[in-house]
Amino acid sequence: MTMSPGLRKLALATHLTLSVGWIGAVAAYVALDAAAATSEDAQILRAAYIGMELIARKVIVPLAFASLLTGIVMSLGTKWGLFRHYWVLISFLLTIIAIGVLMVETQTISYLAAVAADPTTSAADLRRLGNTLVHSVGAAGVLVVILVLNLYKPRGLTRYGWRKQLSTPQRNSKTSG
Repeated sequence: MTMSPGLRKLALATHLTLSVGWIGAVAAYVALDAAAATSEDAQILRAAYIGMELIARKVIVPLAFASLLTGIVMSLGTKWGLFRHYWVLISFLLTIIAIGVLMVETQTISYLAAVAADPTTSAADLRRLGNTLVHSVGAAGVLVVILVLNLYKPRGLTRYGWRKQLSTPQRNSKTSG
C-alpha cells in the first residue's frame, strides 16, 4: 500500500521535522554534557545536570519515539518498505538501538539531576558525579549515520526485498514512482 502524493509529502515533512528535531535536541544535550564534563563551577554543574534531564525527558525521548513511529509510517506507506532495502532496515535497527540506550541512559540522567538539585550536595560531590558525554556524543554519531543512510539510500535489497520484487509484476517505468 502506498500513500497518495499529498499524504506522502505531509508524512515526509512530519518525519523530517521530528528527526531533525531529535538531532538538534541531542546537540543541545551534548553542549550541556560537555559543560558538566569540563566545568568546576558548582552552579554550572547543577544547571547542566538539571537541564540535561529536562532536555532528555521532555524533548529527546518524545522526539525519538515520534521519529520512530513516523519512520515506520514512511517505510510502510512508500515503495521502500520496512524490510525490502538494507538502508531502511539498518536505519530502523539503529533507531531501535538508540532508543533502547536512551531509555537506559535516562535513569542515569535522572539520578545526576536529582543529586544536582539537592541543595545539600556539596560542590565537591557535584564535581565527582561524572557525565554521560560518551553516550551523548555516540548518540549524535548514530543519528548522523541514520541521516546519511536516509539521504543517500544506498542500493541493496534484502532477501525479502528480492522475493517481493520477483513476485510483483513490474509496472511501466513512466507510471511508477
